[in-house]
Amino acid sequence: MIRSKGKGRRAAFLDEVRGFAILCMVVYHIVYDLKNFHGVDVPIFFENWFHIVWAVFAGSFIFISGVVCRYSQNNIKRGAQCFLLGMLITFATALAVPDMSVLFGILHMLGVCMVLYGLAEGLWDIIPAFVGIIINAALFALTWNIRGGSAGIGDFSFAPPAALYETRLLFPFGFVTDGFVSSDYFPLLPWFFLFMAGSYFGVYVKENQCPSFFYTARVGFLAATGRHTIWIYMLHQPIIMVIMSFIF
Repeated sequence: MIRSKGKGRRAAFLDEVRGFAILCMVVYHIVYDLKNFHGVDVPIFFENWFHIVWAVFAGSFIFISGVVCRYSQNNIKRGAQCFLLGMLITFATALAVPDMSVLFGILHMLGVCMVLYGLAEGLWDIIPAFVGIIINAALFALTWNIRGGSAGIGDFSFAPPAALYETRLLFPFGFVTDGFVSSDYFPLLPWFFLFMAGSYFGVYVKENQCPSFFYTARVGFLAATGRHTIWIYMLHQPIIMVIMSFIF
């Protein structure tokens, strides 16, 4: 629930966007499981635009999670709980599908982001909200291809030190060794900066400075879905796997 403690108005539009994003993520995982676990040829999975759409909706989910931090009374506690749920998924996938376990998925990443935000909650506001959005958007773009071995944009790109990619300890930051596999992988670079951009945008949302449609629900189903995304994320994959085990 995205509700302002000070103003008392819920940003229902963001609930709807988050609900739509989590449903898109469920569809993506269905296609992913069909291709990787059951060998079903799903042509759409190989289309570049499909992965771009997935990144957009995953990014919107992360951005809105940053907005929500503005309304939480204890981001450190929320972050720790989110990270522990991520670890539960890690242990479950390590037992069920050890070759494709989740080592640092979206819940791990969001949990760490919430904790980092909570640890410096007062310090973030030293930077004006608009400036914070611009800075973090720029850092997000500059670190987008860290996993691929480069930072920067276009002709202004450079390769980070190779030693960062030779250790197995820095995969949470996007520095991965050859052969690294995680069936759900959201490293802190670049996603932490998108999360922080959302937290700065949350200043405007919380103070009711956004257009009126932000605070009015239009699709009740999506708004309700957006208020229960954590449970949908936790339960959808086991349910999908059970259904597919009957089908195949």
